[in-house]
Amino acid sequence: MKPQYFLAALFLLSLYGMFHLYQPFLLSITIAALLAMSTANLQTRLERLTHSPLLSAFISTLLLALLFFAPLGYFLTNLTIKINAMEPATIERVFETARAWVGSSPELLSPFIPHFDAWLQELSIGKIAANALSIAGTVGKYSASFLKSALLIIVFYFFAQYNGRSIAAFMKKVIQLPRQDTTLLSFELTSVMSVVFYSIITTAMFEGALFGIAVSFMGYNGILFGIMYGFASLIPVVGGVLMWLPFMLYELSQEHVGAALFIALYSIVVISVVADTFVKPWIIKQINLRIIKAEAKMNELLIFFAIIAGLTTFGFWGMILGPAITAFFFSLLKLIEQHRSFGNDKTLKTNRL
Repeated sequence: MKPQYFLAALFLLSLYGMFHLYQPFLLSITIAALLAMSTANLQTRLERLTHSPLLSAFISTLLLALLFFAPLGYFLTNLTIKINAMEPATIERVFETARAWVGSSPELLSPFIPHFDAWLQELSIGKIAANALSIAGTVGKYSASFLKSALLIIVFYFFAQYNGRSIAAFMKKVIQLPRQDTTLLSFELTSVMSVVFYSIITTAMFEGALFGIAVSFMGYNGILFGIMYGFASLIPVVGGVLMWLPFMLYELSQEHVGAALFIALYSIVVISVVADTFVKPWIIKQINLRIIKAEAKMNELLIFFAIIAGLTTFGFWGMILGPAITAFFFSLLKLIEQHRSFGNDKTLKTNRL
């Protein structure tokens, strides 16, 4: 056997072993690497200010934990407590209001009314209570799993930020692509992921703050429901409805018609129309110009569908994985196109000679 074949066989065997060894951590490592790519510009700025890669990696990791993972942990913990403390009688009043609302809905929704009505009629107090307990158990298990994965992502993110440059340089040597090719791939993926990550953070914080301030004046926990609305707003099209519609139904069940109308109109007009349609694109544009200092080459509509596809396929982390996979695919297509154009130009020059 030739030495290179033997070496290749050993490499494949070791690769198989590494895959099985680190398989439970592959998702966390991938998410951490993508988040590190998304915030590479922040890491560079912090290194210039602190003159210490270790300190800058620690600061960026702390910021990520405080802005992204701490609110999620707070939300999941409080959601579990709220569901466990929920009274079946309160839930039944909400569903009675929903039945009455469905019954008096406009003719435009008439094809959907029988389906909603049949589903609501099947619900009883016992079933609602049982579902509430089941949901509480599911949320509790998911909370524990999420906190575990979040801790791993934070640890891997720190090492990715601290050793990012050396890891990138090593990978470029191993892959052995031309320098312009690796530069194109890294720039395209980093710019798209930066836009996605910063837009996720700003959207969640901005719209969550608007909703939290409104419900706090109504006597609710503004921090909790603001965080809930912030992450719900990341779900395209129906995200905000998942929050304000239950609020409206609950207020109607308590015969607070004014409060129900306020939360519905405020969410639709102020958050969905003004904030989401006009203010958020301006914020994203400022992020591109001031923080990233480069326009993302990927179409915004394509990023939108990539997030939807990612959420559908991978769950919560799909909002990171979906755009990353899509951006990498289109970057490879652009790279192939450039090589093909270069090959055609070279052939034309040869034929002329």
